[in-house]
Amino acid sequence: MSESSLEQLWAGWRRDYVVSATEAERGGAEGECVFCRIAASGPPSVENLVVWRSDLSFAVLNAYPYASGHLLVMPVRHVGELDALGAAESEDLWRGTRLAVSALTGAYDPDGVNMGANLGRAAGAGIPGHLHLHVLPRWSGDTNFMTTVAGVRVMPESLAVGWERLHGAWPAP
Repeated sequence: MSESSLEQLWAGWRRDYVVSATEAERGGAEGECVFCRIAASGPPSVENLVVWRSDLSFAVLNAYPYASGHLLVMPVRHVGELDALGAAESEDLWRGTRLAVSALTGAYDPDGVNMGANLGRAAGAGIPGHLHLHVLPRWSGDTNFMTTVAGVRVMPESLAVGWERLHGAWPAP
């Protein structure tokens, strides 16, 4: 095999899982939505990790972050598709995302910011039924040997500390 060839890891046994997950997703077999539970948990607090909320959308720290300050911005209403958002929801979701970038910049002074959405389970959405946007700070050279060698990320602060930093840096409406 040449050095430029892409190495592949085969996991044929996963096909059964992929088929069953796809069938469950398409058949609507879902449990209680964790994001809906968070949306109903009250005002922003370190306990619910909600950093900001409006009547139509909210921002919450990702409980399984890629980096410190990793936020999820989403509509309050349980909706999985972009085109299912009403005009006011769409506008408010984008406003919340802009505020999230501003808060991350103020709290963490990153070299850049990643924003994105995984639309559907096949695209990587862990909770595809509730649309959410990822907003996270990035720094030049922030992938280290732990991620590269061990597939592990080292978080330099707790979620509670991240919540305090972001809530304190959130721009006034």
